[in-house]
Amino acid sequence: MDLHDDPADAAFRAEVRSWMAEHVVGEYAALRGRGGSGDETFGFETRLRWEHELAADGWTCLGWPKPFGGRGASVAEQVIFAEEYVAACAPGRVSVVGEGLLGPTLIHFGTPEQQQRFLEPIRAGTELWCQGYSEPGAGSDLAGISTRAELDGDAWVVTGQKVWTSLAHQADWCFVLCRTDPSSVRHHGLSYLLVPMDQPGIEVRPIVQLTGTSEFNEVFFDGARTERDLVVGAVGDGWRVGLATLAFERGVAMLGHQLSFRRELDALVAEARAKGRADDPVVRQQLAAAWAELSIMRYNVLRSLSGVDGPVAPPEASITKLYWGSWHRRLGELAVDVLGPAAAVVDAGYELDDFQRTFLFSRAETIYGGSNEIQRNIIGERVLGLPAEPKVAS
Repeated sequence: MDLHDDPADAAFRAEVRSWMAEHVVGEYAALRGRGGSGDETFGFETRLRWEHELAADGWTCLGWPKPFGGRGASVAEQVIFAEEYVAACAPGRVSVVGEGLLGPTLIHFGTPEQQQRFLEPIRAGTELWCQGYSEPGAGSDLAGISTRAELDGDAWVVTGQKVWTSLAHQADWCFVLCRTDPSSVRHHGLSYLLVPMDQPGIEVRPIVQLTGTSEFNEVFFDGARTERDLVVGAVGDGWRVGLATLAFERGVAMLGHQLSFRRELDALVAEARAKGRADDPVVRQQLAAAWAELSIMRYNVLRSLSGVDGPVAPPEASITKLYWGSWHRRLGELAVDVLGPAAAVVDAGYELDDFQRTFLFSRAETIYGGSNEIQRNIIGERVLGLPAEPKVAS
């Protein structure tokens, strides 16, 4: 793996850097890169305008094949774009679910009609998506979902509940994994439906988090309807399609998220120096360890992306998820140590600073997207070949 830019990549990096310098100005620069994971409610309307500006100049959906509206960018070019995006402190994206998860899924599994209907609005940033996977009784154990869909003429009727649905209150559509065979169990008999959010049969209830924001939601389906042909893949094949979507989440879509960690660490090092905490040998050692671990994370992510083409998420991908979720949680704890007693003080109106927000939200990162416990089980059973986790009889 060569980490140096070849001449073509260097030219692409210069193009991205120049565009960012010209466009991350005014209201966009004022956001200071905010609006990423754990901060998605911040400056939403401004970030939506930014999404449209990116789309107008062809900077959305870089990795999509050209026939589907993308640039057909190589993995190296996508990495470069992510690096320069973070370096420019560009606003957090509002269409990450559509662009990074549903779009690639439709490209691989969707019908031509579905691709024609949905891909361009995602690329243009005019339709936003959310992911209907987790349920109150089926979080990391996705095969246990009970939300069901039944055919009624030319429409599916969806009934059930989803939870921890990121950005459901802002989404136009939701891709919903549900049970279409009432006699099925576990991962059999599931289907992957595309469901419009603006209808009487859907209620969205925001969940207020420790950060005071509400990225996550409960979503209740009570006779919600969607067209019969809005099933991605075959009816009953939802488990395979759903896992493919998760595979994309483990790929390039996660890179920018991890690159933002570098900016957080740099800010924490600067804060430690300003407060004189960097002179403490324990703190200095912890900061050095965080830097080394983040460098290892970057190299492993780049290595895992080498040769990726399509929804490929081997069990080893769980190592990456376990690593970055745990690392970021430790960074939040280290930030509290560096700030000292001031970390426990919040301004009037519960206005958190960046370090407090990192500490509080990073607690969730060892849970969402597959909890640490589930990732360890996958690594143990599928990577190391250890005996399966004992199952509790129901």
